[in-house]
Amino acid sequence: MKKDTHPENYRKVVFKDISNDVTFVTRSCAETKETITWEDGNEYPLVKMEISAASHPFFTGKMQFVDTAGRIDKFNKKFGKFAEKNKVATPDDAAPQG
Repeated sequence: MKKDTHPENYRKVVFKDISNDVTFVTRSCAETKETITWEDGNEYPLVKMEISAASHPFFTGKMQFVDTAGRIDKFNKKFGKFAEKNKVATPDDAAPQG
């Protein structure tokens, strides 16, 4: 294998799925400023993620809707004015009259 291709700063890191509060420890070099005290009493860096195998429909077998922080509402509020302004023609609009 080539030398110096992988980072040297691997350490134990806690990953937390914020959609269902599942946490797990693994080795990673992900940068983070937050820490958490784990079940063994040690403090580890914390990486928060919105989806993991514990919440993804492919792995869980069930569909669940996760709207973190009202993202859909924020999107509709921000871009809703453009939808009315630039209405897309539907097939019914293009049908000949008569």
